[in-house]
Amino acid sequence: MEPILPGSTIGVLGSGQLGRMFAMAARRMGYRVHTLSPDDDSPTGQIADREITAEYEDIDAVSSFARTVDVVTFEFENVPSIAAEAAALHAPVRPSGTTLHLMQQRAREKGFLADHGFPVTPFAWLQPGEDLSAAIALVGLPAVIKTAAFGYDGKGQRKVATLDEAESAWRDMNGQEIVVERFIDFHRELSLIGARGVAGWTATYGLIQNSHTNHILDSSIYPADVEPALERRATEIVVELLHALDVIGLVCVEFFLTRRGELMINEVAPRPHNSGHLTIDACITSQFEQQLRAICGLPPGWVERVRPAAMVNLLGDLWRNGEPDWAAACLIPGVKLHLYGKAHPRSGRKMGHLTALAHDTDSALRLALRARAAL
Repeated sequence: MEPILPGSTIGVLGSGQLGRMFAMAARRMGYRVHTLSPDDDSPTGQIADREITAEYEDIDAVSSFARTVDVVTFEFENVPSIAAEAAALHAPVRPSGTTLHLMQQRAREKGFLADHGFPVTPFAWLQPGEDLSAAIALVGLPAVIKTAAFGYDGKGQRKVATLDEAESAWRDMNGQEIVVERFIDFHRELSLIGARGVAGWTATYGLIQNSHTNHILDSSIYPADVEPALERRATEIVVELLHALDVIGLVCVEFFLTRRGELMINEVAPRPHNSGHLTIDACITSQFEQQLRAICGLPPGWVERVRPAAMVNLLGDLWRNGEPDWAAACLIPGVKLHLYGKAHPRSGRKMGHLTALAHDTDSALRLALRARAAL
């Protein structure tokens, strides 16, 4: 299969910060970028050559969009599969609509992982009206109740300690399909990003160590403080998953590291990931350039780390007293500022991030946190 070379046009379904950083990588390598989403003046649209404002369910608009590009990819996984199917009639869609359909619904995702022997927490999938008590008996307590579809950053999930709490949580979710999972008292949260190209090559980054606040990623350090054998095992899992899914593109696997030293898959994202933003500054090839190389049939980029790094998210809460003091953060050596072009800060909304490079991850994290405090 002939590669899609620079000068070609990449179509992105979605228009948030992930698409923005992908578009920056693509533009730097000489590609044109078109984006389609319901929004205008979007983070991706500000960088793209062309921004199309349309609903994903507008099949005529999606078809017209796909006819103007050489390959289509996703900025986030909650694009309706009908859009992927419509686009695929006119251009290659990578990763495929089949992968998108599988990964955008927790129950389908976990079922696939379990069926293929990947390490996942015990779970049950319930349709409206089914017996919740039987699921709780199977999974055990405490448990986590999650909506089966369209959840991220902790949305649509609740930890429960009793059957009554579980029933209340399901009612609050309006009785929709849910996944009931055993609660894992984990030691660390980790993630690992991998890519697979058109020719079947795979490339993986090392483990990233993550900390969350209110279910939203707060900080990441790279490399993670883990034994080499654990990183090798995580890499094996991600490579096996890339092949099992027949992915052309990027995936990020979020792991729980249990207190017994076991890796359990929490979630899989078929796209770049918040924890991988630090690869822009910390690695020879960022996750976004790697996504581009994978979907265009180019060779993989070198993933070597330049220096240890830490990243902290900048949420809309920082704007509560007015515009943050960007100059104060930029004064701190080793710190890089990334803003997403979002005009309206809201509590919990990801507006940007800071990455710090240093001789070790502890120093990098201190620099990043110092810079955020200076805002």
